[in-house]
Amino acid sequence: MPRILTALLALAALVTVASGCRDASASADARPAATGPLPYYSGADFTPHWFETPADVPADFHAIPAFSLTDQQGRTVTEAALDGRITVANFFFTACPGICPMTTANMVRVQTAFADDDGVALLSHSVTPEADSVAALQDFADRMGVLADRWHLVTGERDQLYALGKDAYFADDDLGETEADPDAAFTHTESFYLVDGQRRIRGIYNGMNTASVTQLIEDVRTLQAEARSL
Repeated sequence: MPRILTALLALAALVTVASGCRDASASADARPAATGPLPYYSGADFTPHWFETPADVPADFHAIPAFSLTDQQGRTVTEAALDGRITVANFFFTACPGICPMTTANMVRVQTAFADDDGVALLSHSVTPEADSVAALQDFADRMGVLADRWHLVTGERDQLYALGKDAYFADDDLGETEADPDAAFTHTESFYLVDGQRRIRGIYNGMNTASVTQLIEDVRTLQAEARSL
């Protein structure tokens, strides 16, 4: 009997080791050969691209293009506001009764986490610029406790805002445009976008999900460490 028990234990150990090796191999196969701290994104399918270092990213890799918008204080905000800073971007409108109160509350969480760090900015694009005047944005900012030097609520020409949303951030595609009106899906996106100092998208998050926003905050810190290492 002891011999049988010993044999069974040995067999069980062998199966466990073999299974562990197989799982480890599968995990290794699933990982990119060379990865940096965070991936890069360049298309509407949000397939991650991994590079050993930021210097290895192709010069023509997708980046947020030039733009010129106006914030809640009437200041002109261009792509230069993103250069050299980590930016968390989203899309909203001040009269939104649905998801916007929750996503705005989570943007406030991000603002609070980096309130003393001028290397981190927040950028909220209005998707109803015809209604969201500078005065309307300032009123919204006052109610939400927006720090003007950290968080820009921007308005401008509708065509430019929608081109940024659809072509730069792929904001309609991440929802799948389930609405009858293609613009409706875009205007109701809950996504937050993490953009690095070279204006490249490094993450997309559910702005209504507490855990996802917590991960976003951690990923901002990861990008800060990446920038310090350069």
